[in-house]
Amino acid sequence: MEKVDVFELIERMAALIRSEERKKCTELGLQPVHLQVLDYLSRCNRYSDTPAAVTNYLGMTRGTVSQTLLLLVKKGFIKKTPDADDRRMVHLGLLPDGEATLKQARPSELFNQASSILREIDFNIHEEVFVKALSALQKANKSQSFGLCKTCKYFTETPGGYRCDLTKGPLSQSDSEKICQEHSVL
Repeated sequence: MEKVDVFELIERMAALIRSEERKKCTELGLQPVHLQVLDYLSRCNRYSDTPAAVTNYLGMTRGTVSQTLLLLVKKGFIKKTPDADDRRMVHLGLLPDGEATLKQARPSELFNQASSILREIDFNIHEEVFVKALSALQKANKSQSFGLCKTCKYFTETPGGYRCDLTKGPLSQSDSEKICQEHSVL
């Protein structure tokens, strides 16, 4: 049997996911980039909810992201909030309509069906392969990792909770379970 290239498999999976995403976006009158921004904002922590972080995460131009954010604000899907300490910085957040739209758009049925098929054939997925493949792609692309906060080398448990040793700021349980633009692997 011929050896399978992991990156070819990942590309095929991504193509199927993108196809499903485009169908959902068409139904909702959105572009895929709109859904990608909503999805990112639903999963990022407070250090990563800025227009610059969205731009870095999506790997798009500032202009494209800026226009996308303006449209999403106009549609009532997201809000912009000035930073309490630095008025030049803006934080982005999902509004209820944005959360509802994202929930409608997620291709959960596709994933549910695929998961049930995998359980039927007792297929054991080793997430380490995918983590290493993602890491290799990010390194090759010289991009930030945007990993889960609690998997970062700066993440620290303290008697009072959690903290980021990079920013020296406290972290909530919720922040620790979300993705961060400052993420750095051990």
